[in-house]
Amino acid sequence: MVHRNAISWFEIPTEDLERATAFYEAVFSIELKPMDFPNLKMRMFPVESPDEHAVSGALVKTDGFHVPSATLGPLIYLNANPSVHDLLAKVEPAGGTVIVPSTQISPEQGYMGVFIDTEGNRIAVHALPLKHG
Repeated sequence: MVHRNAISWFEIPTEDLERATAFYEAVFSIELKPMDFPNLKMRMFPVESPDEHAVSGALVKTDGFHVPSATLGPLIYLNANPSVHDLLAKVEPAGGTVIVPSTQISPEQGYMGVFIDTEGNRIAVHALPLKHG
């Protein structure tokens, strides 16, 4: 049996790619990698261990093909480990809006939260429960 992730790639629409890049770099404490094509500009999320099972994605600017939305389309969950609360605390200072605060799903499943980014996208985050001992 071949191992496959449910998601292999995601794209988050932007109206202002530089503003969105600054937001995601500030909130997630990461550096996005530019990858531009003639009709498409992207800023890729880092991958810790690139292999055939790695999942990543990018902020994209396509002049209309991708349209930001706070209500339409799928809801993606980005990794907030080790703390949804600490990550969401960075959202408003970076220009976004928290719409679901850090909320425990269950003791086994950890925490989730949802924010609206600087482009108007609804994005969720999830963190696994901390292991003690």
